[in-house]
Amino acid sequence: MLLLDTHVLVWTLEGDVRRVGRRARGLLAHAESRDAVRVSPVSLFEITALHTIGRVRLRHSLEAWIADAFADGRLRIAELTRAMAIDAGDISRDVLPDPLDRMLVATARRTEATFLTGDRRILDYAASAPGLQVEDVGR
Repeated sequence: MLLLDTHVLVWTLEGDVRRVGRRARGLLAHAESRDAVRVSPVSLFEITALHTIGRVRLRHSLEAWIADAFADGRLRIAELTRAMAIDAGDISRDVLPDPLDRMLVATARRTEATFLTGDRRILDYAASAPGLQVEDVGR
């Protein structure tokens, strides 16, 4: 399974392929062929919040953009669980200051998904985090 970081979701759906590396495109294609691409509700919250304040611009209205993202069945929502919330709370904010990043990392770890991100802090954290598989979207 492949869990997309928020920026990866936006880049792929907006067609910003120059930010997505060859290896990452291959991982996405492989996961899509197996119905194994997941998006956290946390990412939908983050996109909505950023869109509301004008930091993320989308080709369509927010509601249409989200509906289109899930219309063809290639993306599915990752379930949030109590264990994920506890795991996220256990990650030091000194290492990952953003609580949404901690929740996404915990979701990837608890679902045993590979987390596709370009966030350097997360990539660095993953090097010493047991049970967390991360791939750099730029590769």
